[in-house]
Parts: sequence; structure tokens; C-alpha cells
Amino acid sequence: MLDLKFVRTEPEKVREALRARLADEKHLDALLKLDVEWRKIKQQADDLRSEKNKVSMQIAELKKAKKEKEAHKAIKDSADFSKEIEKLEAKTTELEDKMRDILLNLPNIPHESTPLGKSAEDNPIVRTVGKPTKIANPKSHHELGEELGLIDFERGSKVAGHRFVYLKGDAAKLERALISFMLDNARERGYTELAPPLLVTTKAMTGTGQLPKFDEELYKVERDGLWLIPTSEVPLVDYHMDEILEEDQLPQYLTAYTPCFRREAGAYGKDIKGILRQHQFNKIELVKFTTPETSYQELEKLVLDAEEVLKKLELPYRVISLCTADIGFAAAKTYDIEVWLPSQNTYREISSCSNCSDFQSRRANIRVRRKGKLEFPHTLNGSGIAVGRTLIAIMENYQQPDGSIRIPKALQKYFGKDKIEAKKK
Repeated sequence: MLDLKFVRTEPEKVREALRARLADEKHLDALLKLDVEWRKIKQQADDLRSEKNKVSMQIAELKKAKKEKEAHKAIKDSADFSKEIEKLEAKTTELEDKMRDILLNLPNIPHESTPLGKSAEDNPIVRTVGKPTKIANPKSHHELGEELGLIDFERGSKVAGHRFVYLKGDAAKLERALISFMLDNARERGYTELAPPLLVTTKAMTGTGQLPKFDEELYKVERDGLWLIPTSEVPLVDYHMDEILEEDQLPQYLTAYTPCFRREAGAYGKDIKGILRQHQFNKIELVKFTTPETSYQELEKLVLDAEEVLKKLELPYRVISLCTADIGFAAAKTYDIEVWLPSQNTYREISSCSNCSDFQSRRANIRVRRKGKLEFPHTLNGSGIAVGRTLIAIMENYQQPDGSIRIPKALQKYFGKDKIEAKKK
């Protein structure tokens, strides 16, 4: 959430940021209008309080001078002031609620280093690691999955509907191996592992920016007023919700493996085949709490932490910097890591690493005490990495002419063997 004082004093910077994001400016206009009204009414209330204080002092003096008639009138005036002040306070509270609702719908301000752009086409490539795997007539992961009996699409749809699957046999084992491998990688790089709740409150969802903006993308348990997490970024960031941290607790690194749940409401017709886009998927999340001065250095390190998984698995990938029109709602700067998929002859996103500055900590009321003062720490998050998409990348990049799939060396001790055998004919 943006700081209202910043919006009030720097409205053109906020407007410029919204334009850079190709976002609607109507919320900003409404907020500024409400803020003018709020300040006007607050001043009226303050003036009345001042008058009431003067009258209260007069009452004591009048009673002391035994001027009962004048004292009685002053008491009535004081009561009238109190009623009017109460009405004005109710109005300011109403306006404050409206302003907060608008602030919750305003996106973060892009960092000055975020490239200016109008679409994903304007996302510059930062680096490319490894050469794209060359395979004659590569099969897609869903073809391999069906041929080797690793993915059951039909029964997944029968039991849960569209965009749900069963992983079978070696595919289920490979996903489990990847989870352990990725968590170990995160722990080696200084992250503390948590096993968080998969259901969270509306307050927690609001704290990280999922609500109210993305309510259509989320699954809600209506009876209990809880939400299935779309990413473990939510419970990891909200781990410190409504808390005050000490400066020596920063930087703090947290990681978790969780299933994640998304409606994919805006993805109709996209990635229909296979498991690239599912309603339920597994992911390792990396979250950092840092000081404002170090957060962008920590973002670069966060990207390297996620990259390390792909380097160890020897998968070709590239890193891109998202432009102003493509960064997420809560992000000030984002890098995407894209892995090479031979069947599509292109790179596809496998991790997104963002610095959210103080946007989430302000919403979640997470503060840090520094030199006797309270301020909002910066929060960062990134996939470390998407498990299902890594499974896809291994299947496609390590497919063999005989129909088998090799297992990357770094993963073999977790998987227990060096390949998934081809199905005997």
C-alpha cells in the first residue's frame, strides 16, 4: 500500500507511475478528492475542539465567580460542541475507510531501474545461461507423460475438473525429489524453512496484495472465511504481520514448500495441453525481509538463489527484467527466470523474483525499530522454483531417442536412479 502522505505531497509522481504501468488514474483522482474533503472536515473538528477547550476553561471560572446563568449557558455550548465534534469524527472515519479502500487498489510505484515499456515485448534480456537444447523432433511433456504412463489427465479431470491431473509412478517420485532438492538448496543459501498454513484469513491476503485486487483468481472457503493460498509468499510475508522487528533481525530469509491454488480466471484458452498451467501446483517460495538501503542488492542475490537450482540441474534458461507495464501489482521491480522448453522452441517462466519495497509491510503492518524509530522494512519474494514447471523442463530437455528420460546428476541422489526407463513395447 502506498503512503498517503506521499500520494498527497507527490501526486504527479504517483500519476506518472500509474501511466507507466498503463493503469487507470481514476482511483488516484478519487483519492485526492476525498483527501481534500477529509482535511477540511478534520480542520473543522480541530477548530471545534479548540473552542470547546476554551469554553471548558470558562466554565470553571464562571462557577468560581458564582455566575450560574453564564456557566449553565457555557455548559450547553460545550455539549453542543461535543455533538458536532462527534458528527465530524464519524465523517472523517468514513472518509478514512474510503481512502484506505482506494489505497488498497493502487499498485506499487515502479523503481527507477525498472525498464519503461508497454508490454512483455519490451522486457529486456539480462542474461542467458546455457545453450538451448537441440533435439530432433522433440516431444512435449504431455506426450512423454502419456507415453510413459507418468501423467493421468483423464482421471484428474474426472475427479477434480479441468486443469487438475494425477502424477503417477516416477513422475510423482520426481516431483517429490525436486521438492527436497530445492528446499535443500534454499537452506544451503541461508533460508529458514517453514511449513506454513495453506488456508489464510482475508487480512493475510490483503496484507500481501492478493486482495482486493485478485479476488477472482482465488479460491475461498466461504463457510470459514478463509482462502486457499495462491503462493506461499502469503503466509511467509504475513509471518510477521502486526509485528515490530528489531534491526538486528534483518535481513531475514524464509522458505517454504506448499501446494498453491489459482483459478487462472484470465487464462482461458492458454496452455490447455499439459501441466504448465494448473489450478493446483507445487512451488518453493523464497521471501526476504530487508532494510530499504539493501533491498535491491538483496533482489539481485534472490535471483541468483533461484538461478542456482537451474544451474545445478543443467537446464538452459534466461533472466529478463520486467518492464513497467508487466510487473505485478505489489512489485517495484521484477526479474523473471525463463527455462528452455524444446517442444515449444522458446523460453517459459519458471520463477518470478520481486522487490515489493514497503508496499506489503505497510499493508500487513510489519515494522522494524531502527535507532529508536519505527519504519517499514522492504519485502522480497521469488519462486525457488516452480516444481511442476521444473519437472516439465527436465522431461523435455532430458528426453532420449529411445524414449527414456535422463535424470540430472544433481537430482539422482534424491530420485534414486539416473533415468526414467522407456516403456517396453
